Amino acid sequence: MQRRLGFFATMVLLSGMPALAHHSGAMFDRTQTVVLTGTIKQYQFTNPHVWLEMIVPGKDKRDVQWSIEGEGPSIMARMGLGPSVVKVGDKVTVRAHPLRDGRPGGSFISIRLPTGKVIMPTPPRL
Repeated sequence: MQRRLGFFATMVLLSGMPALAHHSGAMFDRTQTVVLTGTIKQYQFTNPHVWLEMIVPGKDKRDVQWSIEGEGPSIMARMGLGPSVVKVGDKVTVRAHPLRDGRPGGSFISIRLPTGKVIMPTPPRL
C-alpha cells in the first residue's frame, strides 16, 4: 500500500512539472546574420514561440514575406516585446540568424522599433 501511495504521489508531482523537451534550432545558421528592414504584417504573440511576419523588399524589387521565430511569449515580454509593442504596419529593422535552406525565415536576434529603440535579449549573468 505504501509503495502504491509513493508511486501515485510521484506521478502527481511529475505531472505538474513543465515539459523540458524542445525542438532543435539546427535549421538556423547561427554563423550568419541577416538584417531585414521592412513592415510588420503580423505579430503572433502565442505559445510555444512568438513569430514576426515581415514584408521586406527583395533584391528584384518584389516584396518577400519573412517569418522570424522568437522565444516564448513570457521571455519576449520580459525582453520588452509584449503583445502590444509591435503593430501591423510598423516599419522595423530585425536582425536574425537565417534558415540554412535559404527560405525567407530566421531566428530572432534583435529588433529596432519605429521609435529607434532596440530590443534584444539580455545576456545571462554569470
